Amino acid sequence: MSDDEGSRFAADPLTDPVFAAAPPTTAAAVCRGVGKTYRTATESVTALDDVTLSIPRAQVTVVVGPSGSGKSSLLRLLACIDSPDTGEVHVAGQRVDRLGARRRRRLRQRQVAYLFQRPGENLLPYLDAVAQVRLAASLRGAPVGADDARALLARLGLADRADHTPAQLSGGEQQRLAVACGVVGGPALVVADEPTAELDTAAAERVLAAMEDLAAAGVAFVLSSHDPRVMAIADGFVRLDHGRLVGA
Repeated sequence: MSDDEGSRFAADPLTDPVFAAAPPTTAAAVCRGVGKTYRTATESVTALDDVTLSIPRAQVTVVVGPSGSGKSSLLRLLACIDSPDTGEVHVAGQRVDRLGARRRRRLRQRQVAYLFQRPGENLLPYLDAVAQVRLAASLRGAPVGADDARALLARLGLADRADHTPAQLSGGEQQRLAVACGVVGGPALVVADEPTAELDTAAAERVLAAMEDLAAAGVAFVLSSHDPRVMAIADGFVRLDHGRLVGA
């Protein structure tokens, strides 16, 4: 896709200073024998059961499965929000399941971006697009200048929206801004839960084109979705049913 908004890039984004140096060839994230159970006063529900998988760098991996199959639980583990009950989770070469809440939060801040389903929930309402990107970079420990932030926004087709706040952006523009905030500073992994669910067709296509190009440039994306448009850009799939991995 290469419309007037410039959703595809003319140059390799990894050569731009808004990105960190290209990462090593190891996987962005790995799960080994992972299990997760949620307990209530009356029952226990197994969300994940003996899940072993690898999320490659520089690819879009899509997690699919019926409702209740464990997709959201897996995303929360990969995003370092939750810890497994059993097994190992490694993100950016670090074992996450042994970390306490504070160290896990620090790893998440530096190495993982989590994009919510509703675009506006990813952004601060009082900051313009440039400030959003610069804040995200600073929180990741890789501060960038205004010119570099504008360059990244231009690559995502947001050059003429750089001074706009989220309320002045469409849903698709908000989600592309969230992607910019997610990839700035070179995190190991960008995790998104149903990233196109709130978007119309044109907006969804622009967001996915941006993700596809960024993945080709070295960013690892893992997305949960039922959307055929998301499936179309996938480099690989993780299929879950009742918390277990299933074949193709």
